[in-house]
Amino acid sequence: MFLLRPFYLLIGIFAMACFVVSLLVFFFIYLFIFATVPKNRAAHVAHTVSRAWGKTCFLFMFIPTRVEGKDKIDKNKTYVFVANHQSQLDIPLYAIACKNTFKFLAKAELTKIPLLGFLIKRLYLTVDRNDKTDRSKSLLVMKEALSKGVSIFLCPEGTRNRTQNPLLELKDGAFKVAIETQLPIAVLTVIDTKNRNRPKNPLELMPGAVHAIWHDPIETKGLSLNDIPALKEKVRIIMMDNLKAYHNKGITAFKNYNYA
Repeated sequence: MFLLRPFYLLIGIFAMACFVVSLLVFFFIYLFIFATVPKNRAAHVAHTVSRAWGKTCFLFMFIPTRVEGKDKIDKNKTYVFVANHQSQLDIPLYAIACKNTFKFLAKAELTKIPLLGFLIKRLYLTVDRNDKTDRSKSLLVMKEALSKGVSIFLCPEGTRNRTQNPLLELKDGAFKVAIETQLPIAVLTVIDTKNRNRPKNPLELMPGAVHAIWHDPIETKGLSLNDIPALKEKVRIIMMDNLKAYHNKGITAFKNYNYA
């Protein structure tokens, strides 16, 4: 492993260069969409482009994807999508795994990145985590998107998992939105992107397949906010069971995960 690290670093630098070049290309594609496509269709067309961008990046990174359970997600329905968050590779993987148009809830600080920040402002929802008022406003914005038939995609861990634990503690936000809008929660478990792009060595990239699993959507009709703890636990168990199953198959490289 140690002897291969210079090779993984070179792959990572190459992948970063490919990302920058692809950003320049797709930036102008998005601009064309924003300028020519009617506003009520722009989000759907842009999502198709985002999926193509994700697939292009993974192609040049030598990372094939294996997504199970895609047939469980109705492309004509609106969902509150939730997923665990392991690495920088997750964002394109989420787009590749999901045909439904959705908006991410992204960190406000990401909008400061040149070019990419402009796209994030136009494509997704942003929140300043340090501003209580902004956090409250983000709930209203998410509900507005859902009311228009555009799904939202949230990572209930709140941030990327840089620990050796399979999951961080899940926060309430996604579950509150799902219950208040009475829309189903669709759970995606990301299995092993952390193996390809390790938190401690973010510039290194190890080529190889990444896996993700869709679970049957969870209905929230009839639930109240008092049901948030039980709903969170149900989602946590689903993700843990999927991670355990792949761990037991020897696919996940992190053998010292605490699965208690």
